[in-house]
Amino acid sequence: MNVYKKLEENIKIIKEKLDSEDIILREINIEDNFPKLRAFLLFIDGLADKNLIQEHIIKSLNLFYKEKIFNLDILKKKIIETTVLTAVDIKNEKSLDKVFDFVLSGDTALFIDGFDEAIIISSKGYEKRSVSESSAEAVILGPKDSFTENYRTNIVLIRRRLKDINLKIKTIKLGRHTKTDVGILYIQGIANPKLIDEVLKRLNKIDIDGIIEIGYIEQLIEDNWLSPFPQFRRTERPDVVAGSLLEGNFAIICDNTPYALIGPTTFLSLFQSAEDYYQKWYIAMIIRFLRFLALFFATSAPALYVAFTSFNPEMIPADLLLSIASTRENVPFSSPIEALLMIIILEVLREAGVRLPGPIGKTIGIVGGLVIGEAAVKAGIVSPIMVIVIALNAISSFAIPNYSIAIAFRILTFIFLLFASIAGLFGIIMGFILIICHLVTLKSLGIAYLYPFVNLDPEKMQDVAIRAPLPFMKERPDYLQPLDQKKLNDGDKNAGV
Repeated sequence: MNVYKKLEENIKIIKEKLDSEDIILREINIEDNFPKLRAFLLFIDGLADKNLIQEHIIKSLNLFYKEKIFNLDILKKKIIETTVLTAVDIKNEKSLDKVFDFVLSGDTALFIDGFDEAIIISSKGYEKRSVSESSAEAVILGPKDSFTENYRTNIVLIRRRLKDINLKIKTIKLGRHTKTDVGILYIQGIANPKLIDEVLKRLNKIDIDGIIEIGYIEQLIEDNWLSPFPQFRRTERPDVVAGSLLEGNFAIICDNTPYALIGPTTFLSLFQSAEDYYQKWYIAMIIRFLRFLALFFATSAPALYVAFTSFNPEMIPADLLLSIASTRENVPFSSPIEALLMIIILEVLREAGVRLPGPIGKTIGIVGGLVIGEAAVKAGIVSPIMVIVIALNAISSFAIPNYSIAIAFRILTFIFLLFASIAGLFGIIMGFILIICHLVTLKSLGIAYLYPFVNLDPEKMQDVAIRAPLPFMKERPDYLQPLDQKKLNDGDKNAGV
């Protein structure tokens, strides 16, 4: 449906299609000159900036038209050339459906009697949250800003870091009803075009009624929707996105979401933190080893307790075994039931702490754990050693920097506990073998999830479990097949040593 030349016909269609109280239709009639100017503005109350509409559209149109006499063709040309209106971004649009999309996004449409096109003026002015410090990926060293729910603000935060004309942004709208702005960011000349084509192909296949949050997109374009492991890296830090784009990755930004998706991703990249690159290499390497140690305890600490106490007590030193046996003397449950009970209580406390308001949630998490743990030990429901094991399991899970993969390992805790309850240490080993087999077959946009272990090239291990000094990290990861492999010239190595 195209814009009609007669205002009355446009008004009739608009009132039929946009029947809502927040739709503002402001008429403009200037009769001082000939020909008379009849027009109206269409915008949404609360989404559009009323001061901009008053000062840069209505006022400018009145002052300019009263001073000069135009025919409609000249007036249309002058408006498009922005010599009439003082607004920054102006374009014309013939399709009424597209006009409605612009208006519903916060822009203002100007209809003039005799024009078969509407003039779209950028006037977004809705309330938005200011840039604040990251809550999920806090760092001691490094920038403190994080993404907000505003699409354009998030783009600006990345542009501030990458002042490169090759940074490309492709914006598409997803959701039949929400028409959510979704942007794909990459650096032309670095990112592999086949990778960008593949993600665009998957995004364009999405046909859903609405995209409320970027998690919808992640679930619709991932390779294996049954896997508990995230196949895209979520981050709320602009510096992480900028660093990933320089490596050859792409990023997806979604309106109304304070997170970005980075793809493709690998298993090991989910254990990397932005702070790893802001301090000396040996400090980052030690911290990464601690994270992998925490991963082991976060996954298997309760399972190991069950295996040692129920199936393989001969592997525990005699003194420690007697101490554990004495603490469990009055416990009415078997060690698997005891561990399962404590893990469930831990997860309930963790979920309650997240859902409650900030100060209350922290109090519930700390006080609740202490009170319930102490009460359970005194009541003889669990042993003191079990409380220590579950506390180690919980603290270790917090050391994993990526929230999505931390949740995956919290789920695996129950699976390993089941295997340990059936076959002891043998069950735990079988559990690890099954997980490794799954990870070997898992892909992220066709990229091996366990890179670089799939072909085990020592030259590609400079930024995985270890982190080599920056002067030696001269090339981008080859699994992304970047067009420009080199990121550090040889001369820089001598300067940094």
